[in-house]
Amino acid sequence: MERLGFGKDADWVEFKIYIPDAIPEKHQRISELIQRKYNLKVKKYTSAKKIARDYGQAIFELMNEAYSPLYGYSPLSQGQIDQYVKMYLPIVDLRMVTLITDADDKLIAVGISMPSLSEALQKAKGRMLPFGWYYLLKALFMKRRAKMLDLLLVAVKPEYQNKGVNALLFSDLIPIYQKLGFIFAESNPELEMNGKVQAQWEYFKTEQHKRRRAFVKKID
Repeated sequence: MERLGFGKDADWVEFKIYIPDAIPEKHQRISELIQRKYNLKVKKYTSAKKIARDYGQAIFELMNEAYSPLYGYSPLSQGQIDQYVKMYLPIVDLRMVTLITDADDKLIAVGISMPSLSEALQKAKGRMLPFGWYYLLKALFMKRRAKMLDLLLVAVKPEYQNKGVNALLFSDLIPIYQKLGFIFAESNPELEMNGKVQAQWEYFKTEQHKRRRAFVKKID
């Protein structure tokens, strides 16, 4: 690309994050501290209909609020939010969905994970038919799952960022990951210079294993 006159515009990195045997001690301390200090509550659901009714809209509105300042993010429209609430919440494993609310039950943070579908997509050869759907459903719902999970969404309300809320999210999720037999997680693409996001992996064993780049070329 450089030989063609293109230069780097932005890089995104991804991390393989190994699931620890126990919640990092500092995470546990921070979780307990900020939960008391800000009167925060961890909320879990067992019904997709109930979580959609109570917080479906708020989850994706929070995503817009948290991600809008980031380079390359396009806020979801109301129509997209409605569609995602209808399409995605029914298929996620609600054990791996953690909501954090304030004293008024307003959503201030969310963490959503799911089993990686990479292996299933490879087996399906990228096709849903005739039997590709089976591999995807097996990865999502059957007992034998992939050893890797995807951190689909981690979002924290801007005024609560850098206060340890991420530690509260993962203090809830780590025991669930362990119980379900996951070995490591894969982060979403993170802007190379987004230190706030990368700081949350400080207390985990990680491997930066992927890099994506957007190129730009000046046109005179």
